Amino acid sequence: MKQKEIVLLPFPFTNLEESKVRPALIVSNDSFNKRSDDCIMVPLTTVIEDTPYSTIIDQEDMSSGRLLKPSMVKIDKVFTVEKKLAVMKIGSVNDATFKKIKNKLLEIF
Repeated sequence: MKQKEIVLLPFPFTNLEESKVRPALIVSNDSFNKRSDDCIMVPLTTVIEDTPYSTIIDQEDMSSGRLLKPSMVKIDKVFTVEKKLAVMKIGSVNDATFKKIKNKLLEIF
């Protein structure tokens, strides 16, 4: 699990009894990821809305893998998750896109 990778994870519904597999972007750095059982991530959605702490990415923003649809990175929805819950890696965002996401994340703090 490396920074800038997009992975698929089971996201629980509000009833906590069911889940759906959804993509998330790893934002924690590689040093943290190597030492911890967890990763820090932000979710992606294909529901595109104009919100201040989000950004849209598409296939052009990928350095590897394939993004099936343009997606919104919900930068203000940071969460920590156990790495073992990741179902699979679907790709990585490129450096320029990650820098834009990281800058928006820093704006929140």
